[in-house]
Amino acid sequence: MRVKRGFAAHRRHKKYLSAAKGFRGGRSRLYRTAREAVERSMQYAFVGRKRRKRDFRALWILRINAGARLSGLSYSRMIHGLKLAGIVLNRKTLADMAVYHKDDFAHVTGLAKAALNKA
Repeated sequence: MRVKRGFAAHRRHKKYLSAAKGFRGGRSRLYRTAREAVERSMQYAFVGRKRRKRDFRALWILRINAGARLSGLSYSRMIHGLKLAGIVLNRKTLADMAVYHKDDFAHVTGLAKAALNKA
C-alpha cells in the first residue's frame, strides 16, 4: 500500500500560513511566499531579541549620563565613583532613578563624587 502524504503536507502548509496571518498580499495566501516571509521574520525576531538588549543598555547609559551631568559628573566618572564607594546598582536601576527619583539619584551621585574626591 502506498503512502499518501496529503495530510502531512496540508498540516505543514497550514502551520506556515497561520504564522503569516496579517502579512500583505501573497505573503499571507501563497505557501511558498508565506514560508519565505515567515522564515525571514523569524530571523529578524531572533536578531531583534539580541538587539533589544543592546538598545536598552544604550538608553540607560544615556539617561544616567544626563542625570550625572546635572550634578557635574560625566557617566564614566560616576560609574567609577560608585565602584570606589562600593555601591552596587545596575544601569537599569540607575536610569530609573535618574528619570523618576531625581533626588535619590542626586544623593547617589553625591556619594560617587565623595568617593572620587577621597581617592
